Amino acid sequence: MSLRHVVCFRFHPDTTPDQVEALATGLGELPGIIPEIVDYRVGPDVGVNPTSWDFAVTADFSSVADYETYRDHAAHQAAIDAFVTPIAADRTAVQFAI
Repeated sequence: MSLRHVVCFRFHPDTTPDQVEALATGLGELPGIIPEIVDYRVGPDVGVNPTSWDFAVTADFSSVADYETYRDHAAHQAAIDAFVTPIAADRTAVQFAI
């Protein structure tokens, strides 16, 4: 079963554009490090709807096991610690079959 992982973040009010850019850059490096990632998209909300979250990540995997490898990978955990934790006020996620 192929799997899609979707994550959305809401940022703390004092989050800077540089921090958002660093988040996008840092997460964007993961496909070159974690070969289990089939497709990976990251980016800030474009502001079309006022109730949208601030930032989203979508990641596709060939299997649940590949997702779990990504989820637990040291590079992914380091990116969370360095770029997500300092600015994320809230996080939501879902994984579904594709």
